[in-house]
Amino acid sequence: MSKPLHEPTFLILTALLDEPLHGYALLAEVESVSGGRVRLRVGTLYAALDRLTDEGLVAVESEEVVSGRLRRTYRVTAAGAEAVAAEVDRMAALARKARARLRRRPQVAARPAAGGVR
Repeated sequence: MSKPLHEPTFLILTALLDEPLHGYALLAEVESVSGGRVRLRVGTLYAALDRLTDEGLVAVESEEVVSGRLRRTYRVTAAGAEAVAAEVDRMAALARKARARLRRRPQVAARPAAGGVR
């Protein structure tokens, strides 16, 4: 069993599943995938990409100079996709357990509607 992924790692890997992306596009895709809830800082993203590259979960797809700056495009590796799949399975199992427990809870009495009318 693999260890759980931290949320930023999960979101970065998920964002790269469709296509390789460069850093700023990856920042936007992480924000989109998270429904706007997670906005990674540039330094956080690049530190994570360095770590994920070292771990073999992402790889540099290409490098080009744009406006005098090096732009790296990253892709998820097979190991990275497998890590996402394992995390999805882990989270789904936890969600099933939580749902089952919620169903066993006694129902809470309905709250009165706005204005005190039932």
